[in-house]
Amino acid sequence: MSDVRKVAVLVGSLRKGSLNLKLAHVLKELAPPELDLHLVTIGDLPLYDSDLEDAAPAAWTTFRQAVRACDAVLFVTPEYNRSVPGALKNALDVGSRPYGHSVWSGKPGAVISASPGAIGGFGANHHLRQSLVFLDVPAMQQPEAYISGADKLFDDHGHLVNEGTKKFLHGFMESFGHWVARNIRV
Repeated sequence: MSDVRKVAVLVGSLRKGSLNLKLAHVLKELAPPELDLHLVTIGDLPLYDSDLEDAAPAAWTTFRQAVRACDAVLFVTPEYNRSVPGALKNALDVGSRPYGHSVWSGKPGAVISASPGAIGGFGANHHLRQSLVFLDVPAMQQPEAYISGADKLFDDHGHLVNEGTKKFLHGFMESFGHWVARNIRV
């Protein structure tokens, strides 16, 4: 068995120039070698409707297969109205169904939120953690990651320009690597 763990990265924002998408790319660069991060897109998922399960949309099947093929999950999200964006909540629902076949169960995870605001997506971060408890995703408790002032952290090419934030994110990813190794279900 390989010591490298495949990690599904879900970004809550669908915007092309998303700060959270930029952050996800930075996290991929800062990930320890034992973590292989893969962006799993959520923007093309039709809204979850159990009536469609008998002939599930192809996007649902592709998404479920992509997450199922991973050992762990990393959520990178902005905050919308003190919660997660609707697209991310929909992805959680699509992945948790049909009942008894959740792609989330037992995958170690982590949440990082970023926002131009002062509290760095705190509400979304904690709201998402509530869902992860039910979905049986053991979420890393420490370090917590609420990245405030995210609109000032990247240059025009999406590169992180704040060394203090880079150091923190590097430590976050190191901790996540240890979390995944301790909580992986074989």
